[in-house]
Amino acid sequence: MTRYSRITGTGSYLPPRRVTNAELVADLASRGIESSNEWIVERTGIQARHFADAAVACSDLALEAARHALQAASLRAQDIDLIIVATSTPDMVFPSTAAILQHKLGASGCPVFDVQAVCSGFVYALTVADAMIRAGTARRALVVGSEIFSRLLDFNDRTTCVLFGDGAGAVVLEASETPGILASDLHADGRHVGILCVPGHVSGGQIAGRPLLTMDGPAVFKLAVGVLESAARATLDKAGLKESDIDWLIPHQANIRIMQGTARKLKLPQERMVVTVDQHGNTSAASIPLALDYAVRAGQIKEGETVMLEGVGGGFTWGAVLLKM
Repeated sequence: MTRYSRITGTGSYLPPRRVTNAELVADLASRGIESSNEWIVERTGIQARHFADAAVACSDLALEAARHALQAASLRAQDIDLIIVATSTPDMVFPSTAAILQHKLGASGCPVFDVQAVCSGFVYALTVADAMIRAGTARRALVVGSEIFSRLLDFNDRTTCVLFGDGAGAVVLEASETPGILASDLHADGRHVGILCVPGHVSGGQIAGRPLLTMDGPAVFKLAVGVLESAARATLDKAGLKESDIDWLIPHQANIRIMQGTARKLKLPQERMVVTVDQHGNTSAASIPLALDYAVRAGQIKEGETVMLEGVGGGFTWGAVLLKM
């Protein structure tokens, strides 16, 4: 009997503090930096984002999203035999945020680890979990994307600080006799490391380098639309399906123009694309599972529908997963 994996529960969590464009623009103005709500919306589609309080850790956001996903799947934490957390903002250098999450869930014994592929992290993590379930090394996996990107932002750089927010999303992936994850396609090109990075690290108890996000926006935009289209088409080919078989597109929620461009290239109407970037901003590895949970709970995505997930991020990494709910 062929073994597959299916998503049986979704969950998400946003920190309570909602930061509107108006609030961010006022903060920038106090620093002598000019911006406006119109400027932000026109270029990104973002109207608001959520920021975590100083005492909140990445694992705290992951915990709430995980609990919601477990509840949706009618499972306990002890039922999970694999935990993967996709994040670029871990609680510590080590141990992994997945290990900290495992402890906070009250589970123990199963393998846990983090995946670092920045905004593509959830697609990478979901692909790894699917492979482990298909191989028989896991039966029920908890896959989480969790980020606190507000702590990496340079609030003197209006081109980047308006883009990002904090949050977490999670899914429960279970072994199944019927296909759920239909196909995936992952890539990276390290030649583009410098166009989106946080060039800092810990050395001798001190911060070495500049631990704030830097981005070449035009270069990222130019690469993103092309690689997202190619990954989606490669995934469809592997699954033996075509563009018209996609019921819903959930791209990484980075920038509405990139998202719309990807939908056009796949010949998908805009109304079949899930959009949360307007209210959440770019939450990096959390953006896809956040949007998935939003669409499931809103009744947009229904059981049996085919969904294309795709992400692109620093590294430069990109990939796609095609699944049936």
